[in-house]
Amino acid sequence: MTSGEHVSVLFPHHVEELDELTGMAALVRDGAARRLWLGQSLTVESHQALAWLAGAGFRVPVGLSVALTALRHPFDAAAQARSLALLTGHPPVMGYGAGEPAFVTALHGAHYAAPASAVAEYVGVVRELLRGGAVRHEGPVFRVGGAALPPVRDAPPAEVGAGVLRPGMARAAGRTADVAISWMTPPSYIREVLLPALEEGAVAAGRPRPRLVTVVHAAVARPGRSPLPLAQRGTDKHLRVHHYADMLRRAGLDVDVSDPVSGARELVEAGVFLYGKPGDLVPEVRRYFAAGADEVVLNPVAVAQTYGFAAALADLRELLAAHG
Repeated sequence: MTSGEHVSVLFPHHVEELDELTGMAALVRDGAARRLWLGQSLTVESHQALAWLAGAGFRVPVGLSVALTALRHPFDAAAQARSLALLTGHPPVMGYGAGEPAFVTALHGAHYAAPASAVAEYVGVVRELLRGGAVRHEGPVFRVGGAALPPVRDAPPAEVGAGVLRPGMARAAGRTADVAISWMTPPSYIREVLLPALEEGAVAAGRPRPRLVTVVHAAVARPGRSPLPLAQRGTDKHLRVHHYADMLRRAGLDVDVSDPVSGARELVEAGVFLYGKPGDLVPEVRRYFAAGADEVVLNPVAVAQTYGFAAALADLRELLAAHG
């Protein structure tokens, strides 16, 4: 990869086996990948897993894509972010998302009336808390009555971000976030929809546009493998969710939540699910950088679910080696 093209890796499932976590962290420690990303794990919780990783000697750059706002108050989110900065010695990237309405309702008795606005508000409060000093915020969803994190010296600055799929969330993230994180978003959609919306939100707030990180499904072509079954295993959950299907339709793909098999075929044919020899996938990844992404996160979940974690890790090693 050329200078500035940061390729990272995503841990493909909830954390249970810690040796799997160290195996993937080694890719970052050894310089093959830029950052280790986790989703929201509810077995070994994500923040605690990353803290354990640092204590085990893997003090590497980390990110969350995404932690769920319903699980913690913004003050706790800020404390967790700064803790990871101190423990790892690197600026963590803390991405947040609203989660499914049913999950939010199960925790709080009601879902967010406006999820994009709620996440943007949450991100803004977390950023303010991390800047230091007492924070007073009386918002539509979140409240802070003068709380302040105790000062520390030499903590790397955390980046606070939001998951984005559609223009409304991108505009909201543009107003408050350091980074926007997208999943399964085609390069053309990044260039033509997400980046302009991020810019619009940032300009309205009088601040710089957040950088964009995108998570990309990828699998190495091997004997006995076929891309369509892999894409089905790796993307079925998302293809059944309306806001993912809507995003993909906006990007020009024929996707419907009632037919995830056809949706997976669309992802393969459109090159949104990357499948091929490692060297052949290098230009496919570069399409995302050319579209304006600052960091590409390789997601091996399809292989992990089909062939196991060791196979997924082997794929990542080969893909990263090809990128150089």
